[in-house]
Parts: sequence; C-alpha cells; structure tokens
Amino acid sequence: MTQKIRKAVFPAAGYGTRFLPATKAQPKEMLPIVDKPVIQYLVEEAVASGIEAIVIVTGRSKRAIEDHFDYSFELEHILAEKNKKDLLEEVRKVSNLAKFIYVRQPMPLGDGHAILCAREVIGNEPFAILFGDEIVDNEVPALKQLIDVYEQKENSVIGLSRVPESKIQNYGVIKSSNSNSNEDTYQVEDLVEKPKPKEAPSNLAITGKYVVTPEIFDAIQNANPSKDGEMRLIDGFRELIKTQPIYGKVIEGKRYDTGHKFGFIEATIDFALKRKDLSGPLKDYLRTLDLE
Repeated sequence: MTQKIRKAVFPAAGYGTRFLPATKAQPKEMLPIVDKPVIQYLVEEAVASGIEAIVIVTGRSKRAIEDHFDYSFELEHILAEKNKKDLLEEVRKVSNLAKFIYVRQPMPLGDGHAILCAREVIGNEPFAILFGDEIVDNEVPALKQLIDVYEQKENSVIGLSRVPESKIQNYGVIKSSNSNSNEDTYQVEDLVEKPKPKEAPSNLAITGKYVVTPEIFDAIQNANPSKDGEMRLIDGFRELIKTQPIYGKVIEGKRYDTGHKFGFIEATIDFALKRKDLSGPLKDYLRTLDLE
C-alpha cells in the first residue's frame, strides 16, 4: 500500500535578494499578497492537499515566520476585547492550520542542503517539498495534483510548467522522450539547469513543488556539488534517477512566480480582484489609468 504523504518541507532560509531593501529585515516569504504572506498561501495549499506536518527550514533573520504561525495571546486578547470576531477567527486559524516544525540551516549551502537539514524530522517516508516562490491558483491544489500522480507511480514527482522559449533559460528543464506530446505526465530522462533556449531539451520547466521518496536524501549527499560548491536538489534528482524512475506532472492552474517582482505584482492584483471587498474599487481605479 502506498505510504501517505504526511509531511512537507519548506526551504525558507534564503536572503531574498531580488526584493531588497524590503527583505533586509523581513523574510521574503512574509511579503504579503494583499493581506496574507506568501508562505501562508503555500501552507494552506499543503494542508488542503492532506499534509499534516509543515517542516520549515529557516535561517538567520527568519523569526517572523515562526511568530506568524504561532499563537499571539496579546493580539487575540485585544481583538476579543474589541469584539472583532472576524479578525480573531482569521488570526486563530493561522495557528491551527497544521503542526509546525522548525529546523535551522546554519549556513547557506544550497537548496539541497536545506532539504538535508530536515532529514531527521522526515525519517524514512516520502514527503513533499514546496519552495516559497510558486503560488498556483486552481480548484485542485497544485500539490494534490502531484500527490495523485505519486500514488499511481509510487516514485518521485516533479511539478512542471510549460514556459515560452524566451524564458526557458531561467529554469531547470526536464528531458523526456514524449515531451512534445500533449500529455501532462512524463517520465524524466534527464534534468538540465537553466539551458540556453536553443539547447533546451523541452519547454517543460521545473517549478518549486515536488513529492519525493526518502532516497532523495542519499542522492543529494552522493551527488557532485555544483560549480559554486553548493548542494542542489536538481543534482540530487540526477543521482536518484540512476536507481529509480522520476516523473514530471504539468500542474494545472494559473501560476505566479512571486520570487520575481512582476510575478509578485501580478499575483497581488489578481488575488485582490477575487476579493469581494476589493474587486470593485480596484477595477474602478484601474479604469482611471492611462495605460497607453
């Protein structure tokens, strides 16, 4: 019987240099899309996909993440006194989303190293990985889509997105014998890091969502370090593929790369337009703009 995916690892120890100076004193994962931090969208996605334990790998200056998902007695007391029941419910809901476990990455030695830091917490069971830059808006959560494929294949599954040739050099890309088909699930033959457009083996870019077998830990450790000496998850997959199949799943839904400024702004506008309290005023404002 396929082992249930119960835990998800969130590597969140990066510096967020693309958003400096805003991220000088706060984690990039805590930047808000409307009134909710990016990492909360991802935690809610994980919980909606059946995840029970959230393992967040943090670093220095990341305490705000822990505080956000913790109880705040003073705030709850003030909201209760002022009879702000809706806000009180929202605040309490954040703390009750899942079981939260925090692990420190002592040095920035790569995303693969961050995942290795969670090894003792994960143990010998399959788990999910979600990076804090990828939000997908879809009725079926993006991670649930990957878990469904994992339950069929019983091997690691990488979230994919089709990207135009002009942007392919910004992503890791998979190679697959049927990558030119209209299917949504592929067996991965190789993974290429940020290829030149003409050298890319496909237009199937790796997104920041995965379901992996526990063998990924040994694969990361056994893989050759990258040129900068860091341990990369993609190198771990290249090692893992030598001993077991890896699959890729094109994720359905609108994808926002909130690790880039435009993607962050796009997500903010679109999620605001979905809000009953904001959509009307925002539409009125957008109509006043001279966009030519």
